This record gives sequence, C-alpha cells and structure tokens, in this order.
Amino acid sequence: MAVIATGFFDGVHEGHRLVIDTLVSEARRLGEESMVITFWPHPRTVLQNGARELRLLTSLTEKKALLHSLGVDRVEVLDFTKEFSHLTAEQYLRDIVKARLGGSTVVLGYDNRMGSDGLTRDAIIPLAESLGLRVIGTPAILSSDQSFTVSSTKVREALLEGRVDDAALMLGYRYVLHGVVVAGNQLGRKLGYPTANMKLYEPLKLIPSNGVYLVEVETLGSHYFGMCNIGVRPTVSMTAERTLETHIFEFEEEIYGLDIKVSFIKRIRDERRFSSLDELKAQLAEDERISKQNLKL
Repeated sequence: MAVIATGFFDGVHEGHRLVIDTLVSEARRLGEESMVITFWPHPRTVLQNGARELRLLTSLTEKKALLHSLGVDRVEVLDFTKEFSHLTAEQYLRDIVKARLGGSTVVLGYDNRMGSDGLTRDAIIPLAESLGLRVIGTPAILSSDQSFTVSSTKVREALLEGRVDDAALMLGYRYVLHGVVVAGNQLGRKLGYPTANMKLYEPLKLIPSNGVYLVEVETLGSHYFGMCNIGVRPTVSMTAERTLETHIFEFEEEIYGLDIKVSFIKRIRDERRFSSLDELKAQLAEDERISKQNLKL
C-alpha cells in the first residue's frame, strides 16, 4: 500500500514541500510506501493551453531528484496524453491511484484540482473517501512577509522580474540552470573576463530576466562563485538572441563540452549598452567588485 500525493509539482517549492513532508511522515507512520504521482509533459503542452508561453522551473530529472531528496520513496511519472486528460477525478482515483498504484491515503494541497471535471479539494475529499481512500489536507504556505500564497506562478513572476533572492525564499533553494558549456565568440577572454557559455539541457526551462547576477557555479565536481550575464549583449552583438554567459572567479580550466550548473544568488544590475569596450570592461570590474562584496570575499 502507498500514501500518495499527485500533481505536477513544478519547482517543488515550499508549498509543495509541506505536502511532501506530510506524505513522507504519514507513510512512515503507517509503514507504507510514500509515492508522488506526477506527469510529463506539462498538461498545457498537450492541451495547447498557453503552451507557447509555458516555461518550467524544474526539468523532469530535477523534479525527481528534489522529491527523492525530501524522502519520497517512489516517483511515478505518468505520460500525460489527450486520452489521459479525459479521465474524470473519479476514474483517476479509482483506476490509477487505488487500483493500479495501491493507494490507501491521498495527501492534498490547498489548491489541488483533479480530473477532466476539474474538481477542487472540497469536492475531491468526499469522492476519495467514497472510494475507500483516506484523505489528508494541507494548508497554503504564505510568503515570508505573509502577503501572498507561495505558488509556482509567484516563483515564475519573481524570476521574470530578476528577483532571484525572493524566488529562492519561495523555493527553499537557489534557482538553478543546468546545461553544457558551448563555444562563444571569445570576447570575454579578450576583455580579461572569460565566460562559459551555456546551452540548457531542458529547452523549456525558465530563464530569469536579462541582467547580471551573482551566482554559484558547479562544474568539474567542485563549487565556485562567479557572475552570469543573461541577455542579448547589446554592446557587441546586433542579434536579439539571448545568451547565458558566466564568468567564474579565479578559474582558468578548459570546460567546453562539460556539464555546468549555475545557481542564482542576487541580481547585480540590468543589462545595458556601453559606448565602448573599455567602458564595458570597467563595468565588468565594478560588477566583480560588487559581487565579491556581497560574498565578503
């Protein structure tokens, strides 16, 4: 038997974590398996509901790793198809949660919705109980200033405004971009600030707003600090293509083609155009000074 929580859980933020903590503790109390049922791809991409604007906080790999790190025994990923989307809440609970996956108890977050009939938690509870499932509900988690409910939408809004420190408070960890280092135009090296250009593994991953950020970098099995520029490089490029360029402090290794993770600590400034490369170089030195001041290096 299993205690089950079900949902997309994008970001596995602090609101999700209350659900997961409740799930894990209840499963241990009952001596049952703790299980999260999630879906891939995102329902909006299948139902074509705002799919063009959809950006994710976590890739499937990242989400599974976060859930397991919180003590979840099993993460069951269901293929979200058009056919699957037609299941009602009753069919989903009866045929998948209970019959296929052996659920005994369902943990529901405050805003859980379920099925093609879009049942809210208040409607799900009596339905689940009529099918022989126990139900545990968890409350909403408020922001640190108690002004709003933590949600994936609020995290996305913070990142799109460059408020990576606020996003970290809601997530319970620093927001991360994960990818591979690809060749750039080598301009940073000429300016004395070589950069690692990143290509993301998950193309739908949300990228914070353009600007310069203080970051922590993981590569070659070690952790470093640096500064990441997100944007179109208006001083040196005529294209509108966004790039992710990270200068790693006190680092001279060759890492083309290697894995890199960039975790966002604080936004330093907006991206802007400079009148000359000398002015750009002077600003990079100031960015480094401010970054290291924030780190107290």
